[in-house]
Amino acid sequence: MKKVISLILTAAVTAGIFAGCQKPETAKDNGEKPTLRQLGFQRNFDPNKDPVAAMLEEKTGYKVNYEILPMENPNDKLNLLMANKEQIDILKLSGPQYSKLANEGALEPLDDLLEKYGKTLLKVNSSETFETAKVNGKIYGIPEKAPKPFVSNSLAIRQDILDELGMKIPTTLDELYELLKAIKTKKNIIPLTGFEPIVYEISGAFGVVTQWEETDGKLINRLENPGMKEYITFMNKLYNEGLIDKEWPINNSAKCQEKFTSGKAAIMTYGWGLASVVTKGLEKNFPQSKVTLIPALKGKDGKQGNLLQATGVGWYIAIPKVSKNKEHAMKYMDLKVQPELFKNLAIGEENVHWKKEADGRLNPILPKFTDERNNADWFLTSTDQKAYEDLWVLRTRKDPHIAAAFDAMQSQVPIAKKEITTIAPPLPVNAKFNQKLLKLETDYIVKAIAGSEKLENFDKFMEQWKKEGGSEASKEVNDWYSTKKK
Repeated sequence: MKKVISLILTAAVTAGIFAGCQKPETAKDNGEKPTLRQLGFQRNFDPNKDPVAAMLEEKTGYKVNYEILPMENPNDKLNLLMANKEQIDILKLSGPQYSKLANEGALEPLDDLLEKYGKTLLKVNSSETFETAKVNGKIYGIPEKAPKPFVSNSLAIRQDILDELGMKIPTTLDELYELLKAIKTKKNIIPLTGFEPIVYEISGAFGVVTQWEETDGKLINRLENPGMKEYITFMNKLYNEGLIDKEWPINNSAKCQEKFTSGKAAIMTYGWGLASVVTKGLEKNFPQSKVTLIPALKGKDGKQGNLLQATGVGWYIAIPKVSKNKEHAMKYMDLKVQPELFKNLAIGEENVHWKKEADGRLNPILPKFTDERNNADWFLTSTDQKAYEDLWVLRTRKDPHIAAAFDAMQSQVPIAKKEITTIAPPLPVNAKFNQKLLKLETDYIVKAIAGSEKLENFDKFMEQWKKEGGSEASKEVNDWYSTKKK
């Protein structure tokens, strides 16, 4: 869940309002308009039947045929469409997809089109964000910045167990260790269940959070951080003493939720997106209990950290070089970031989809908001970055349990760390190796936690990691970082 949220993010939606932009065009301004074809990321819904599609056609005068990449092997489908020179006008791409297609010459340079027909797009996106979209000095995609930076996770414990043991919410690694021992001895259930290789609330106590971090003016991978071995050693100790789930290597999110809500486990790794289903499951089996959060823990020397997510560009919206409607594609996307239309797209209409409370808080009107704006993020082809930060939070309020969990987790923002490379332009070497390197990392750490891989073999593992792309990836991020510091 966390990852889903890290890269996520891999994926959140919303809106913006801003003043002083150009007057919106209407359907009458440009006469006859061609039907456009837009291809977007994988999701299980039909965008052509979504209320947002009808609203956009009515407001812009552009008919758009929407298509979705398949859930299975989306990149294969994308590559096939590009190789066949399919007449697609708008592409919403992930960073690696964008880097690959831009470097292959499949995308249209947008600099001139933006100057002529995308003035609002240039206005609502910062110049720094556009820098991340440059490939060999040219812009090939409109950057869609992630929403307001947030922390997405904490550990979660059943409050009734904490009360029964007469213990407080732990704030340090030592206090967590004592709590886990007490749960095992007195309750005879799994003290902590999870499945992630890196539990940020724990790893942060060893100074390990982001994939790339600055040390002495250079970027190193977290695997090269001495704290990583300390973290793995600590987790292995917990595993050997039966203080974390013996099924950690084969667990997944659903299994952990079941163990926690059924009473088989006292603590679980937890993201705010799980709040509704977990709380309802717990209430069914333990009506007198509730979920209590355990934020990031402190280690020696007061080290503490969590991951700050949504700090970079999540998507790039491109126009294929073969498109016959390049100018209209840009005009259409510029229309979509006009103030009122963009607000309608992202959060709908006031007193229909959402309402403003007396304290200024925006809340969705349910089920209308879910019925008509639940998939609005899929249609976004840019955001008003400043307004987006605050209005995005509205989407976390579709459920009271999710809203409460999200708000509570934000207390960790001051100690959270953001991934430095989220502000980097597409890095082709990292795009090539990143998936493989992360899998190597995950496999080794999970096995080392469970003891099937010896920590003494860490140096050998690092040699393999470097040979399989780690060295090249490190060189590339440092080459970029050296230019950023100038």
